Amino acid sequence: MIQQPYRLHATRLFDGQNYFDHHVITIADGKITAIDDDVSNVDMVCQGLLVPGFIDLQVNGGGGALFNDSPSLDNIKTIMAAHSKFGTTAMLPTLITDKVEVMAQAADAIALAIAEQVPGIRGVHFEGPHLSIAKKGAHSAEYIREIADAEWQVLSRKDIGQVIVTLAPETVAASDVKRMVDAGIKVCLGHTNADFSTAQQAIDAGADGFTHLYNAMSPIQGREPGVTGCALLNDNASCGLIVDGHHVDYVSCQLALKTKPAGSIFLVTDAMPPVGTNDNEFAFFDRTVHLENGKLTSTTGELAGSVLDMATAVKNTHLGLKLPLDEAIRMATSYPANYIKQSDVIGKIDVGYAADFVLLNDEFAVQETWIGGQLVFNS
Repeated sequence: MIQQPYRLHATRLFDGQNYFDHHVITIADGKITAIDDDVSNVDMVCQGLLVPGFIDLQVNGGGGALFNDSPSLDNIKTIMAAHSKFGTTAMLPTLITDKVEVMAQAADAIALAIAEQVPGIRGVHFEGPHLSIAKKGAHSAEYIREIADAEWQVLSRKDIGQVIVTLAPETVAASDVKRMVDAGIKVCLGHTNADFSTAQQAIDAGADGFTHLYNAMSPIQGREPGVTGCALLNDNASCGLIVDGHHVDYVSCQLALKTKPAGSIFLVTDAMPPVGTNDNEFAFFDRTVHLENGKLTSTTGELAGSVLDMATAVKNTHLGLKLPLDEAIRMATSYPANYIKQSDVIGKIDVGYAADFVLLNDEFAVQETWIGGQLVFNS
């Protein structure tokens, strides 16, 4: 445990907007209290590029753990520790479509993590269970269902941080979407085969996000824009994007980035248990998922999440999509922070913000990760 306050000298710093050489960050009580250029009295030096910590709003697993398998405090800590090695300093553990009892257990675990101030846990993402069977992907059809009082009891909790719900608008009434939004829930459309009109009705009711753009949603076509068309057309709606080279072609990624306003697309991993391990398969409900050439495929044939990490997502966005590095970093930091309405506390390196940093080398690999002013990973 590093005693605070202390002064951290960054030889190169990107604060979320601009680059600086030889700046010093003063950290106290887990937050940034000052930034200056007096390098004469420092406690530690970070050689490399220091950037804001990465924020991942869709994380199913990591470190060999799947959140669904054991929605517990220990599992949350395991997943967070695995992803912190790749620069993630804030996340929403994500529960895939499951029984309502498992949803309740997940909510209990998230509440405990927040109460105990487990570093990096900012809320929870319920991906399902109110999805489209036609676009279920790797989700289990047997657990896909209409919303009922039991789900509302879980979703309405006030002790589980920011809640994101991914739903199919053809299975959830616009009035229920509005009810969620009025309760402070961020509603994303995903795993949906809806037509444009139905998707737009959900947006008009307050939904403002799309889960893993292009994947598991009705495609854009000349005579039916579909959910994908709705996502691209609505400037005020944000989209998560999996830039791993498997889920979405890089040209399609570039098209979305050219179409949507800056700030409305953020990076997600949709990560599964093998992240941070050498595992090449894992049990997934009644199936097995295999890893081959960086791609996860279920024994029933579908893509089943990814082994992407945020540092690689940033690198792919910069080098593969040809975006400037600063914009690629913002897609992993300030843009997701904006989406979950926490841009006043995370997503930038500035006075008053959480002392969440990532130190990158010239190859964009993570050398150090800091959460709340504590060094949680050192390569």
